[in-house]
Amino acid sequence: MKITKAVIPAAGLGTRFLPVTKSMPKEMLPIIDTPAIHYVVNEAVAAGLDDILIITGRGKRAVEDYFDASPELEMYLKKHHKEDMITLLKETTSLSDVHYIRQKEPKGLPDAIRTAERHVGNEPFAVLLGDDIIHAETPCMKQLIDVSTHFNGSVIAVQDVPREKINRYGSVVATKTPGPFPNDVYKIDHIIEKPKPEEAPSTLAAIGRYVFTPEIFDSIKHTTPGVNNELQIADSINILTQTQSVYAYAFSGRRYDIGDKLGYIQAIIDFALHNDEVKEDVARYLQTLR
Repeated sequence: MKITKAVIPAAGLGTRFLPVTKSMPKEMLPIIDTPAIHYVVNEAVAAGLDDILIITGRGKRAVEDYFDASPELEMYLKKHHKEDMITLLKETTSLSDVHYIRQKEPKGLPDAIRTAERHVGNEPFAVLLGDDIIHAETPCMKQLIDVSTHFNGSVIAVQDVPREKINRYGSVVATKTPGPFPNDVYKIDHIIEKPKPEEAPSTLAAIGRYVFTPEIFDSIKHTTPGVNNELQIADSINILTQTQSVYAYAFSGRRYDIGDKLGYIQAIIDFALHNDEVKEDVARYLQTLR
C-alpha cells in the first residue's frame, strides 16, 4: 500500500528553550527567516506525503496560523507592491493538505502518535518529529519509505553517535540485513531508551524519523511508562518486534536537533552559509572570529 500520510508530533513543551518557549512553540523557532517545522513539513511533501497531521498542544496556535492563509497581510503586501513576498506566503499555505489535532497533555511520543489512529486508519504512515531538521539530497523520509516498501514493514532512521551522547537517544541493538540500498539496513532486536553511556549496548541511535505499520497502535496501547515516567517510543517498538520484523536504516543526510541549543545554533550557521542573501557576509564574519 502506498504511504501518503504523515504524522508530525509538535506538542512538546520545549523546556530546554525556556523562557522563549513560554509563549512561542519550539517548532516555530526560526532558522534565519523560516520556522523549523516548515522544513519538516517540506521534507514530508518532498517524500510524496500529501496528507499531513500535526499533533499540537496548548499554546501551539502559532503552528496552525503559520500554515494558514493571511488575507490581511497579503492585502498589505499587494498594496505596497511586494509581489515576491506574496508568492512566498502562498507557498507556505500550499505545501500540502495539513490537519491538526491536540494532545491533551504531554505523556510522551507514543501517546502523541496514538492520537493519530483514527486519522491514519489501517494504513502504514510516516512520523517526523517537529524539532528535527534533516538536510539530505534525497529526503530522509523518502529513504525510509523505500526501505519500508522493500521489506513491507516498519523502519526507523538511525545514525552512529559518540558514546558520550548516546544517553540522549534510544540505543539500537540490531543485525545488518542485505538490501538493495546504498547504506546499511538493520533488523532490530531491541532498543534501550537513554542508557548511561557506559551501559549502552551500541552507539547506533534512533533518530526522529519513522515509518510504521498500523500495528504500532496496538503496541502503544500495551506500552507502560518508562524513562522519566513517560511513554517511550522505544518501548513501543520493542513490543512491535515481538510480532513482526522492524528495520533500521542508516540514512544519508545531516541532522540538526532543533530541540538542543547547540544543534539549533549549528543549523542557523550552516543554513546561513547556503543562503544567497547573507552567506558572504556571514562567512566574512566567521573569519573574524578565528
